[in-house]
Amino acid sequence: MASIQQLKSARDTAISLTQNGLPPATKNQFFGVGPITDMTLNEVDARLLRFEFDAWLEANYPKLDDKGNRIGSFTTAEIGRGMHRGYPADKVLNDMMREIHRYFGFPKSNKMAVGLGGGHSGFTAAAIHMVTANDPDQVVFVDTPKPESDAAKAGGFFRQSWGTQLTELHRFATNGDENRLIFAEGEGSIPSAEFLKERGVKLFFGVGHETTGATTYTEEEIRNLLAWIDMNPAEHHAIIDATSLLGAMPWADEVVEQMMVKCNMFMPFQKAIGGVSGYYVISLTPAAINLIDENQKDPSWAIPRQLKIAVPRDAKMPLTSEKTTELGPIYDAENDVMKGGIINTFSTLAFAETTFAILRNEKNIGDVKTLNQRSRANRDIVNNWIAASDLFQLGVENETARGAAVTLLKVTDSDIEDPAVHERIIVKSKQMLGYEGITHSDGSHEKGLDVARYVNAFPGSPGDYRAWIGGIRPQEDISALLENIQFCYLRAKIAVIEELLEAAGESYDSAVVAAADSNTRVDDANRAYKVLVADLIGMVFDADGNADYSEVKAYIESKGGEFHLGPVGDEAALAKGKLHFFYQPELSREDELLAQTSEGQYDAVIAAATFLPAASKFELGGVRIGAGTGNMGSASWGGGNGDGGVAPLMNTPSFNSRATAQTAMKALLKVLPDLQVEKMHELVVAGEFDTGKNLAEYPTTKLEGKRLAVIGYGNIGREVAKLGAAFGMQVTVYAREAHRQWIESEGFTYAATIVEAAKDADVISPHTGLGALNADTGVFSNAGIINAEVFSAMKQGAVLVNYDRGEVVDIDALDAALSSGQISYAAIDADLFKDPASGELSGPMVPYRNIHHKHEGKMELLPHAAADTEHMSRVEGAKQAVDQIYGVIQFAKVTNLKGDLPEGYSNAGAKTVNGVGKVSASSVANLDDAQVQQLSDAAHMMAAYWGAINATQDADRRAALIAEYSEQMVLQSNIYGSVLQQNGLQGPFSK
Repeated sequence: MASIQQLKSARDTAISLTQNGLPPATKNQFFGVGPITDMTLNEVDARLLRFEFDAWLEANYPKLDDKGNRIGSFTTAEIGRGMHRGYPADKVLNDMMREIHRYFGFPKSNKMAVGLGGGHSGFTAAAIHMVTANDPDQVVFVDTPKPESDAAKAGGFFRQSWGTQLTELHRFATNGDENRLIFAEGEGSIPSAEFLKERGVKLFFGVGHETTGATTYTEEEIRNLLAWIDMNPAEHHAIIDATSLLGAMPWADEVVEQMMVKCNMFMPFQKAIGGVSGYYVISLTPAAINLIDENQKDPSWAIPRQLKIAVPRDAKMPLTSEKTTELGPIYDAENDVMKGGIINTFSTLAFAETTFAILRNEKNIGDVKTLNQRSRANRDIVNNWIAASDLFQLGVENETARGAAVTLLKVTDSDIEDPAVHERIIVKSKQMLGYEGITHSDGSHEKGLDVARYVNAFPGSPGDYRAWIGGIRPQEDISALLENIQFCYLRAKIAVIEELLEAAGESYDSAVVAAADSNTRVDDANRAYKVLVADLIGMVFDADGNADYSEVKAYIESKGGEFHLGPVGDEAALAKGKLHFFYQPELSREDELLAQTSEGQYDAVIAAATFLPAASKFELGGVRIGAGTGNMGSASWGGGNGDGGVAPLMNTPSFNSRATAQTAMKALLKVLPDLQVEKMHELVVAGEFDTGKNLAEYPTTKLEGKRLAVIGYGNIGREVAKLGAAFGMQVTVYAREAHRQWIESEGFTYAATIVEAAKDADVISPHTGLGALNADTGVFSNAGIINAEVFSAMKQGAVLVNYDRGEVVDIDALDAALSSGQISYAAIDADLFKDPASGELSGPMVPYRNIHHKHEGKMELLPHAAADTEHMSRVEGAKQAVDQIYGVIQFAKVTNLKGDLPEGYSNAGAKTVNGVGKVSASSVANLDDAQVQQLSDAAHMMAAYWGAINATQDADRRAALIAEYSEQMVLQSNIYGSVLQQNGLQGPFSK
């Protein structure tokens, strides 16, 4: 045993080799289920594949009436209920046999038998039909060592089973002669053609290669075998276990083609394709069919019914009538028919799955030649990786005999000499390769990676790991497998060495690094942090006209912060380790702001509408209450775009989105429906109105059916679109092409241009923001996008509601459209500023004021009130801003980043009001288990219902299903939609 110092050194080395973390994961973790797998990536992908299979099944197996009319489809449930006779079972079986025969390149001259069981059943069926004890000239060669010889014992029972069965056939038969059996000296070897001829061999059984030992025949061996067959094609028969050969034959194409023609092959197709039920197929040459028929004229032994390939020609005379393959469970490719019925009850569903899997494999990978090439390439990856490794060797030393479907790896670790310790490491490594993981002696746990399940080598084989690497697997999966095996071996080695050290009374530091804590504090406990609050944080006023800030103040104090009215006073008096918020909503002019911020007096700032000049300094960041950040001009974060600078810029989008959208809708409802409410009110109050006589004098039209063009698909634009749809309006949304699928998924119409969106619209509502500023022209990119061409595309008398930015509308075009009547009404909400000294007005509202006198009664002008006057929106936005400032100062985490992420900070992603804006992965992750269960149950019900309705063409049967299940479908649909809506899971998605 190694010394304590050697163990510690080996442990340190293993820790060092794994310190860079996990290698890339494999796409599919099942490396022990056959050379071909469905290669689904995860649980979702597997379920989607199941749905794809169901749809394929229903499309290919119709229900037909006696006139041949399609009246529906057989479903997975119906076929899975055990049908194995008649239609569609006969068609399902015939389709599977055809596709196996075709895809893998079996010649049409060769027929194919099918039977229950796995590879051993296929071998048994071939052996008991082709071997005879009654022909003294039939000599059999088996490419495995003689059972119970020293060479055979090393392989255990499984590897000896083939030779044992052949031995027992002769041993227990009346005319049997074990001397007619010739065994190879080693596993999976093919002697020369001359050797086989000289020994009088008539049957060659190739069963000792590939699957357990990860070997394959060399091309030279296959050429020898083919040459021997060609010496006497009528009497020389080769029976090959093709479990791992199909799609993994690493030889020249013409050698592969000849082998498929001249050899008899058996294989268990639940392994070769990935079906769910055990059955085998055997490809039989014409000469083999003749041999079987000839043997049945003088049978050497009884053949169990479920294995019979040759059956009685006269069913009434099962003992004495001729036995023939003409009526057996055999597929005739030349005529595309099953020559006889199947012998036992099969899983028809498994047959269908095999057909589907072959077709899917062909679509995704290509033909069998491509599959063979990919298998060879995967074998090369293994060879090259092992050649560069000091820790691993391949179990098969002969490179030309290494399998292209299976690989066998063994560890050659100079640090570990004790076989028992070696085995402990291998066992733990497989726990980590799987889902169990490993627990160290100190109690720390490493999660299972679930990257390679069931990579177990057979007892007696020269290896520690055995994995299927066939051509359906992408090359990157093979590389990832090898890297993960090495990583998991090293981590398991660490754990086992720790057990040895602990048993010896030695101590050690934990090898498991704790996951990084995203909530580790980074602030200075000896520093008082100062935050300027430069805008109102409450929009409700008391009797004295003072804005109520109490809710936000209480929130700050609940987080351990302190709230101060006015500017910083005596800094020395501020409590250390706390965040102090200084409330000064009266600040507005540049000189006022710079007097308090130009020297970095405050660490951070919260603002809403106040414009922060470039020279104001905030070392740790700023948050704008609201969506835009154009007013956040400080150079600390690179200005309103947040590009560059040392501090992060953030915002609180979506808090005022609904308020803005609702106020915009209020503006629209003043004129549409165009009911003369005020006049009718006056007449009613004056008692001058008779409903029966006068109501007809005031006709109107409803919003339902009118066209609403929404320009932009941000938070506010989407909320306006949703409100319009709620009123029954036909909503068209213009946005970038990337948003199209999400716009259409919500039931809106997508428009590629603004003019297209405006075509025949009754109302237009822009929500794009100003866009980027052109430094050369001083003009924003979205200035004037609602122009004359846009107005002309709309219906005569249309309405403009601009609750976005005043500059997005071309004023001259609006003036002309209002004058002509093309636009009947314009509601505008834009900033307006007044110089306290001169009284001069400025801001984007000024141009609208300049034309208002020309369009009395056609315009409503508001001073950008929609977004900033709703109390709850401002309070909740301010609370989130406080949270974001805390996140930045205490944890260096930035929420709702605008622009660049400064060095030293981490991006915490986006946060919006539930249901407003984009859905994110965190939105889904926040669901509790009960909600996930609700969604799962509802989705299952809806998928089952609509799948059944779609598959059922018969009108009466469909009506019966609708009558029975529609109530539950509607109920579950309501539940599903409600849970999504309540948790903000509807709308566009953000990665």
